[in-house]
Amino acid sequence: MNKRLILDRAEPFFFPGGPVGCLLVHGFTGTPFEMRSLGQFLHAEGYTVLGVRLSGHATSLEDMIRMRYWDWLASVEDGYHMLSGHCEKIFVMGLSMGGVLSLTQAARLPFQGVVAMSTPYQFPVEWARRTPWLVRLVSPIFRTQAKRRGKWFNPELDGDHISYERNPTRPGYELIQLLKEMRAALPEITIPALVIHSRDDDYVLEHNAQPLFDHIGSPDKQLVWVDRASHVITRDGDTSRIFQPILAFLRSHS
Repeated sequence: MNKRLILDRAEPFFFPGGPVGCLLVHGFTGTPFEMRSLGQFLHAEGYTVLGVRLSGHATSLEDMIRMRYWDWLASVEDGYHMLSGHCEKIFVMGLSMGGVLSLTQAARLPFQGVVAMSTPYQFPVEWARRTPWLVRLVSPIFRTQAKRRGKWFNPELDGDHISYERNPTRPGYELIQLLKEMRAALPEITIPALVIHSRDDDYVLEHNAQPLFDHIGSPDKQLVWVDRASHVITRDGDTSRIFQPILAFLRSHS
């Protein structure tokens, strides 16, 4: 019996192109599907593109509950090594937790540049941020939680979006630890950096973007604001306002 393990349309993708590579990293409970439109756009511009699937994602919630934050960092490192066999230069770019992972690894791996979209600086739930041990303590009892559906400016895309329907509790603790790793890594980033955030993001609120940007160590950095786009800015709103600055960033640094 041929039974799929990866959710339909949620597979990782590889688009071979020129000598400059783009490593695309999706977000928490998300899938490579949310990065595919950006990947297709960049591939049409001549870039080699790899959209990775983070460990425990796009299969089942039980898989994700078993993951630790270093498993997600290893998924990004795997992607770097896969692309390095095809490309002379590699840029990493991520959405939400994918941005957290991209920035953390930008301080550790020889990327040419980093793009962070809709990226949190702090965990959004204050009590969990202050008492992460409590999140870990209750996670065996409350294994998952209801997920709030964010606002979409293109509502038809909401029903087409692919992600887990609930938030797993233990990986929330892992995300808190990962954010600590990222904040420690930000001053160590020396490569060019582009931060993009929507003022209408109702999931990772806009106040995250400025401290994130300010703590990046690279003198070559840019903060781009957009509006009328949801948290998933790679799909919602006028995506040209996201894709074009990324393209300009790639061209100016490759």
